[in-house]
Amino acid sequence: MENPTTTDGGRPRYLRIAQDLKLQIHTGELPAGARVPSESELIERYGVAQGTVRKAVTELRAVGLVETHHGKGTFVRSRPPVRRKSSDRFRRSHRAAGKAAYLAESDQAGVEAEVRVRFVGSLDAPEDIARRLCLPRGTKVLARRRLYLSDGTPTEEATSYIPWDIAKETPELFAENPGPGGIYARLEERGHQLAEYIEEISVRVATKEETSALSMGTGSPVIQLVREAVDKSGRTVEVCDTIMSASQFVLEYRISADD
Repeated sequence: MENPTTTDGGRPRYLRIAQDLKLQIHTGELPAGARVPSESELIERYGVAQGTVRKAVTELRAVGLVETHHGKGTFVRSRPPVRRKSSDRFRRSHRAAGKAAYLAESDQAGVEAEVRVRFVGSLDAPEDIARRLCLPRGTKVLARRRLYLSDGTPTEEATSYIPWDIAKETPELFAENPGPGGIYARLEERGHQLAEYIEEISVRVATKEETSALSMGTGSPVIQLVREAVDKSGRTVEVCDTIMSASQFVLEYRISADD
């Protein structure tokens, strides 16, 4: 059986196939929304094994040029990744305008946003979440799990964890739609003026469940972003654990050079 890393002129064959497809995409031979040739078509065209073709398509997904929909095939992306600006997305002005962060950045990107609520209710805090909230492991918290879509494509899945003593005083947090400005607007209305957000980012291969939820191909990368929202008293009032399809986003951070 052919090894996908077998070289062709000093370069792995899967990279040659990926480069050929990239060229077809950039020249418009494969326009936005077009279906990429199937595995069997690529195998026949290039005379390679299935594993080589799959690795080539994975290469295209990793750089955000194509997206795979289970049961339908792989297609050239019709829009660029959403640019997530850390310095802008949590501005209080967005909340004042009635927009939560995801809706604000979707407007800026020119995409149609949709939020599907998967779960709202009490849970025993997982160990890592409890540690971040400075609570004993297993303490009851309010969990809110949502699936976010851009132009109908699932892009991220997020679960917010809020200490129960805060949640029970904020009835809007138990509704599927917490109201204009989202969770953070409701927290600030209850006196938890937000002072800072702390984000921890890692990248890994998606689990089977994440692959299914975000309609990705096997082996696709995801960004795991865990954010702590800290109020002016120094208390972490929410932890949000977000799994993002890596090909759907560009993360932009502006860092001051001042002392």
